[in-house]
Amino acid sequence: MVAFDASEALTPYRAERGYGAILFDRHRLRQAGAELFSPAAWGERARPVTSGGRGGAWFVDAPFGPSVLRQYLRGGLAARFSRDGYLWRGAAHTRSFAEFRLMRELLMRGLPVPRPLAASYVRDGGFQYRAAILLERLMDVRSLADRALVAGNGAPWEEAGRLIARFHREGLDHADLNAHNLLFDGNGRGWMIDFDRGRLRIPATHWREENLRRLLRSLLKLRGERASDEVEADYARLRRAYDLAWKRGC
Repeated sequence: MVAFDASEALTPYRAERGYGAILFDRHRLRQAGAELFSPAAWGERARPVTSGGRGGAWFVDAPFGPSVLRQYLRGGLAARFSRDGYLWRGAAHTRSFAEFRLMRELLMRGLPVPRPLAASYVRDGGFQYRAAILLERLMDVRSLADRALVAGNGAPWEEAGRLIARFHREGLDHADLNAHNLLFDGNGRGWMIDFDRGRLRIPATHWREENLRRLLRSLLKLRGERASDEVEADYARLRRAYDLAWKRGC
């Protein structure tokens, strides 16, 4: 259950293709309009993110600080029918509002995540909506995927294991825990990103193990020229650190 947050503000608006609403952090933004979620409106201040994900993300040089704009896009078979349309089930159930509020809750629990700045949805008709979210950008960080390719066994494997254990201890079930979604700075300090479809649950073995299996699959998929057994040995270091942190209560 995500707690009520008095610093949230909600603004309805009309767009060319329908109507929608924006949820934003009133401490970071005085007001919020549809232009926040338009790469074209940002012009040269918006640059496409080229690594990880399905596209639909931009680095933005905003007046309120470096940010990341991400539009919600479908993958797999669903993308054949609609690249960016989702079934409307109410504002609270939109992908953007749910992720915004989940991230706010994680921050209140002291977990290292980017600060969400604003989230929007636009209803195209009676049954579909499109969504986007604007986040604080973490500077001078690289993903575990990148660090593994460059540094191999010198990547922050133990730090990654302890980081994941912290989130699991708080009950965070990450829907897509892959090597692109763990970021580290040069000192080994880590963050977790991309909480779309994530949720808070009672910590249980089955979903924690599924998170970790998904991470291993991504490491093997993104290994580049590295041998599979080398990647699995590095993952074993991560897993040992995770297990130790979990037993200690993180």
